[in-house]
Amino acid sequence: MKITIINGPNLNLVGQREPEIYGKKTFVQYFQKLIAVHPDVEFVYEQSNSEGELINLLQKYGFECDGVVINPGGYSHTSVALADCIAAVPCVVAEVHISNIHARESFRNHTITGAKADVVITGAGLAGYDLAIQFLLGRVVK
Repeated sequence: MKITIINGPNLNLVGQREPEIYGKKTFVQYFQKLIAVHPDVEFVYEQSNSEGELINLLQKYGFECDGVVINPGGYSHTSVALADCIAAVPCVVAEVHISNIHARESFRNHTITGAKADVVITGAGLAGYDLAIQFLLGRVVK
């Protein structure tokens, strides 16, 4: 099984940025743990701060992989184009948010992209990525 994780803007700063919200562990450190916990999964990891690049990545991997885990960051609240891309790809898409977006500013309470994803996991910290992977493993039939 092949799963791609795509992180959006500012998620390259996890571990440095607002550690009270996002924690002190970098995503790359956490990604190594995911690889160890799921040795039967072929993982790809991508990160971009650019909306267009996120769409390009989702178009590429959404047709190549069994599933995509995406954290669109701030674009989840604003990007119709990214939502349309999620709807267009044939693979299962799980959206993840590290923080509980419903307990933050009101503009974060709604995700345009989440409406197109197969599942949305929010507020579980970095463990949300593992929950998304477990969802994909149980949901994806090859």
